[in-house]
Amino acid sequence: MPQIKKLLIANRGEIALRIHRACHEMGIKTVAVHSTADADAMHVRLADEAICIGPPAATDSYLNIPNIISAAEISGADAIHPGYGFLSENARFAEIVEMHDLLFVGPKPEHIRTMGDKIEAKRTAGALGLPLVPGSDGPIADLDEAKAIAAKAGYPVIIKAASGGGGRGMKVCTSEDQLETLMAQAGTEAKAAFGDATVYMEKYLGNPRHIEFQVFGDGNGNAIHLGERDCSLQRRHQKVLEEAPSPVITPAERERMGGIVAKAMADMGYRGAGTIEFLWEAGEFYFIEMNTRLQVEHPVTEMITGIDLVREQIRVAEGHPLSVTQDQVRFSGHAIECRINAEDPRTFMPSPGKVAQFHAPGGMHVRVDSGLYAGYRVPPYYDSMIAKLIVYGTSRERCIARLRRALEEFVIEGMKTTIPLHRDLIEDPEFQAGEYTIKWLEDWLAKQPE
Repeated sequence: MPQIKKLLIANRGEIALRIHRACHEMGIKTVAVHSTADADAMHVRLADEAICIGPPAATDSYLNIPNIISAAEISGADAIHPGYGFLSENARFAEIVEMHDLLFVGPKPEHIRTMGDKIEAKRTAGALGLPLVPGSDGPIADLDEAKAIAAKAGYPVIIKAASGGGGRGMKVCTSEDQLETLMAQAGTEAKAAFGDATVYMEKYLGNPRHIEFQVFGDGNGNAIHLGERDCSLQRRHQKVLEEAPSPVITPAERERMGGIVAKAMADMGYRGAGTIEFLWEAGEFYFIEMNTRLQVEHPVTEMITGIDLVREQIRVAEGHPLSVTQDQVRFSGHAIECRINAEDPRTFMPSPGKVAQFHAPGGMHVRVDSGLYAGYRVPPYYDSMIAKLIVYGTSRERCIARLRRALEEFVIEGMKTTIPLHRDLIEDPEFQAGEYTIKWLEDWLAKQPE
């Protein structure tokens, strides 16, 4: 059984730091790779070794597979962890890593490829027994087929890019006379954004919640679930705040759906961490996609289960069995994560710059995942998330009270951040009651004073 002695972190920012910390606790040395823009980043400072892999543009650095593989060979690393984003769901990258006799801390390449294709993922999910949204079984060939599928599913329907994400190539159609125009628009957008004009169609759910289940497999037919996260608070399909467990999912629903997703992963022979995402409405779950990687919001699951997901990823990559069985998983209390972005809290315009002052909140059950420090300059080339504030409480009410206090303590000066947005958001009575859906946040934002 291979033992990882040195691991290359093919990522940046808070997730690179998160992986570094898990490695050092396990006695594993780390190699940070970085662009020229990230030479002063915290994960670069703390890693045992650091190698520059290119200029600021991600295509020339964090997406540059030859440079990353070269860095692994130069440093003598025996494993690569891709984090999230960048190359984390690139099946070809996973294959290349393994071709170079390196351990890939993630799923098997074939599972990344299957679940990365939205249409193939839906087919696979259906075959594994996951509940699906009514719609097309695959790509839509022509307008006549689209009309037949829409009539069967019932309007409104949503047209989606097969290779897409982030809301691009998505069109909601409320009647047959709109169908031809919206299909053409969705295909054009999909082609421009992803190089693939293929679209498919699903029943459009009016006001659902976004519920995702954390799953883990050992690659040998054993798998567990670690409960659900509610990620319904979104703006333009981007998550803003996540919590676990969901305020609307009952223990019986959790056990039932958790059992279904765990069995599906066991049947698939899935290896490592994964997240199965559903839309939930009126007590029914509908599969939308699977992410074959660690999620940004994984800390809320760690808080309520006490299981270190990155440590577990590394152990499974080494060939160890899962450290816990399903009946050993215990859910306790409530956790909420706020994504702190370097953005104007009203307009959401990016606001990179130099950190003049930085003070992270502390105290019992308060966690801050961030690479920020006073004097650090946030580069303008990457995603605007600069910190994650994760808070735990024995109940949702206590968790919110602790989160309120932590947000009051959090100081980031020198740029605009979304901390004020989170302070206002958690005071809303509907949020406090847990009464929100995927549309709620945008409606709430539209009501806020300029």
